[in-house]
Amino acid sequence: MARKLEGKVALVTGSSQGIGQGIAIRLAEEGAKVVINYRSNPQGAEATLEKVQAAGGQCHMAEGFCNIERGYSIGADLGLIDDVCRLISQSIDHFGHLDILVNNAGIEKHAPFWEVTERDYEAVMNVNIKGVFFATQSMVKHLIATKRTGKIINISSVHEDLPFPNFTAYCVSKGGLKMLTRNLSVELGPLGITINNVAPGAIETPINTKLLNDPTKLNALLQNIPLNRLGQPGDVASMVAFLASDEASYITGTTFFVDGGLLWSYHEQ
Repeated sequence: MARKLEGKVALVTGSSQGIGQGIAIRLAEEGAKVVINYRSNPQGAEATLEKVQAAGGQCHMAEGFCNIERGYSIGADLGLIDDVCRLISQSIDHFGHLDILVNNAGIEKHAPFWEVTERDYEAVMNVNIKGVFFATQSMVKHLIATKRTGKIINISSVHEDLPFPNFTAYCVSKGGLKMLTRNLSVELGPLGITINNVAPGAIETPINTKLLNDPTKLNALLQNIPLNRLGQPGDVASMVAFLASDEASYITGTTFFVDGGLLWSYHEQ
């Protein structure tokens, strides 16, 4: 059976662990060649690269080796525009073109609103909005220059709609991502480029280690999730793989919540 993304090249930002790693592996399973991006975790990126290579399949495993390069790793800070532009251009130089951009990299800072520093505010905005804006711009320029269509998928959050006290800058960034996606769907549609958001809820990743080890907080959260479990990176990756495929060719400007029902059920304890 033909795989959905055979012959496609995808870049997944922030893919050294967690949701980004899960997305990179799933896209490889669907046949894509994948550019893995990291900022400060080269070991994690190497682990992702190995998993992407294994997931890509269609190699000469009977002879004990694989001669099809399925993945490539690039270090870049998505909060720095020069790094963003280099990431896109280096990805294109390596694989020849890009078809899919997954803007997954993101950060959050915890503080009451009245204690948020300019430095922390800018750190969140630089990665979560500015980096996405200019990575997408570079991708679109490439698609226009090569007369190609393409798919852009942003990893947003339930907090593009759901308030999250003490994470105001993060919520603002995700709300901005929601409007960026809507606006670009109108601008990019005539070019054959689709753009959508995937908005995870509570996903079991390394960033949530403290929560996972605190039964009281974990149980309180689970009471707000109708499906009564945390999501897995694969739950998010499945939606990304669909949106990256031709099956989603008539979908653009939309947010897809992958949250087990959290958004419509959440209430403060």
